[in-house]
Formats: sequence, C-alpha cells, structure tokens
Amino acid sequence: MGAAWATVRPASVLRAWDGKLVIVLITGFPAGVLACNCYVLAERPGTDAIIVDPGQRALGGLRRILDKNRLTPAAVLITHGHIDHMWSAQKVSDTFGCPTYIHPEDRFMLTDPIFGLGPRVAQLMAGAFFREPKQVVELDRDGDKIDLGNVSVNVDHTPGHTRGSVCFRVLQASKDDRDVVFTGDTLFERSIGRSDLFGGSGRDLLRSIVNKLLVLDDKTVVLPGHGNSTTIGAERRFNPFLEGLGR
Repeated sequence: MGAAWATVRPASVLRAWDGKLVIVLITGFPAGVLACNCYVLAERPGTDAIIVDPGQRALGGLRRILDKNRLTPAAVLITHGHIDHMWSAQKVSDTFGCPTYIHPEDRFMLTDPIFGLGPRVAQLMAGAFFREPKQVVELDRDGDKIDLGNVSVNVDHTPGHTRGSVCFRVLQASKDDRDVVFTGDTLFERSIGRSDLFGGSGRDLLRSIVNKLLVLDDKTVVLPGHGNSTTIGAERRFNPFLEGLGR
C-alpha cells in the first residue's frame, strides 16, 4: 500500500523506437480503486513484453495495450506482495502462460495479500479468492538479472515497505537514453513508502533508498507504484523525507 492512492497521472512513452536496441516503455496506467500503476515494458511493438504490478481489474487494460502493440507477455514482475500490486497477477500470468516473479519474503501474499493490512482493505476484497500463478519464480538473490529476449532487468532487494520489496532497473543500451527504475512503494514523487504495516521497517526503508536508489544517476527515471513519474535527481533535491541523505 502506497503513500497516495488518488490523482494518478500515468507515465507515457519515454522513447520511441528508432531502429536501435533500446527499451521502450509502452504505457503505464492506474489499476483499480487503489490506483496502483501497472506498467508494460517492451523493446518495440510486435515483441515480448514485461508487465509490472498488475493490480485490480488490470487485465482489460492490459489486453488493449497488448493487442494494439502486438505484444506477447513474457513475465509478470511484482515489486511487493500487497494486494494493490498483485491483484491480477495470477489471472494475467495464467492467461498468457508466463511466470510471475516475486521475492520469497513476499511470496505468501500471493495467496494472502491483505495479511496485516487491516479491515479497511479487507472490505475492498468482497469475497475475492487468491491463489498462486501456475509458474512462480522467486527473486532470491539481490542483484540478480532477469533476461527476457533483448530486455534485461536488474533486481534490487529493497526491504522497508515490506520484507520482500524489490526495485526493477532497466539499463538503456545508449548513453543518450535515460535508465528506468520501477520502485513500487519504496520511493514516490516527493514521498516514500509506508513502513508501519506488517514486515515494514523505517530504518530498512531509508537504508534501501540510500544504498540502492540514491546511488543511481540523477537522470534515472523513477516509475513508482502510485502517482507521477519523477527522477532520482529530483527526489535527491526536493523529497523532504530524504533531506541530508545520499550524495
């Protein structure tokens, strides 16, 4: 669960395909009543795609994007196990026959996604039933790399919001293009994730941000789980929760 759930402006295309091997963010959109940003990442139209954090009622929006761009889902990546980020993971993963990637510390949430979140969130489920996708891959090594065709995703374990929170970094092939990091509920525009829920730790959260995110280039694009996109440099300078931290 993030710092803010409303007024989400989806991220748009970061760079158009121009014949070079670059990664293109096709689109991002807020899914469900909790407005979790669901992202679709691909090398170019007509190739495999990576889906990040498919939230509530995400399948319909995903189908439209996939069909329009002739994309084939190759993986579902989960930044952490809270319900707003994994609500549609099993449905998307099993529908398209692709694996779901999640950190082992948060894997239990695939079947119990509201554990420790309280009655307000439980009311939103309204009898929903959750089960694991048929294919689950545990992200059990910090710094691991997921290679899906020509798309390579670096995995950084960033505990603090949950024990199994991770950030996904995509490095661009050209120095002229900006790297991208999907931060889930670890870092937002001018805010940071909650640490008062089950498995959360304020100390771990700040340590993760300092050691894994603030070390990135200032131009790195931050695509958070809720709200607007930003950059590492902007958050280093203007995020009130990070004052005095990092370089």
